[in-house]
Parts: sequence; C-alpha cells; structure tokens
Amino acid sequence: MNEFEAVDILLVEDSDADAEMIMRALRKGGVANKMVRVRDGVEALDFMFREGTFAERSGSQPKFILLDLKMPRLGGIDVLRRLKANVLTKTTPVVMLTSSAEERDVVESYHLGVNSYLVKPVNFSMFTDVVSQAGLYWAVVNRLPS
Repeated sequence: MNEFEAVDILLVEDSDADAEMIMRALRKGGVANKMVRVRDGVEALDFMFREGTFAERSGSQPKFILLDLKMPRLGGIDVLRRLKANVLTKTTPVVMLTSSAEERDVVESYHLGVNSYLVKPVNFSMFTDVVSQAGLYWAVVNRLPS
C-alpha cells in the first residue's frame, strides 16, 4: 500500500513548531485520521495534482486541507486559487489556518472559495481547542460528495 493512499487531512504548514502543535491538537481532540504534512504551496499542489514527488500517489483526495497563508515559494492564496480553479480539486474543503487576521486576507480567501478561515490563537490552550474542533468538523462531521 502506498503511504499516501488513504490520506484524510493534508496539512500545508512551513513552520515545524506550528505543524507539531496542529498535529498534537488534532490527536488530543480525537481526530485520528491519517494526515500528511507538506512544507509549502508547491508541495501542496504537487500532492493534490499528483506531480513531482507525489507523481505515483494513488488513492483519493484528502477530506480537507489545512492551509497556511504565508509560506515560502508559493503562498496559501495562490494554492487556494489553483485548487478552486481546477475541476478535480475545487470541491475539496480548504481551511485556512494562519496567523494573519488582516481583513484583506480574509476577504480574498473567501472570494477565492475558502471553506473556513481560522486565525491561529496565540494561547496554546485556545490554539488546541480551535484546531481540534476544526479537525473534528471537517474530518468527521462534514459530508463530502462521493
């Protein structure tokens, strides 16, 4: 079995510390779904479109994507634009999880079709709550088309 065959959550996060906190928060919140982390927008698009390192990836698309906004090489806005413009990926839920609370980022994200925009709380306890609740909703409660 390919290690990427049954991925439920694609985490797109350049910060190792934030990625670890997100994964820990999801586990603490009872979200045991299989997750893959990529470090930037280029890797995210390669994963979703089965290109580059992920050209041999089999299986379905993730149930949802947790996407950081500010990343090297290719930022979250550009990733979101590409995902929502493609018939193969436009219905995949994307949750922007970022430290940016700037109104223009929120507006542009929703304009491009983001499904949810969450600002990373500075407080660890609140951060854990926000991430685990989002993970439970998108990975467990939300129903996707077949």
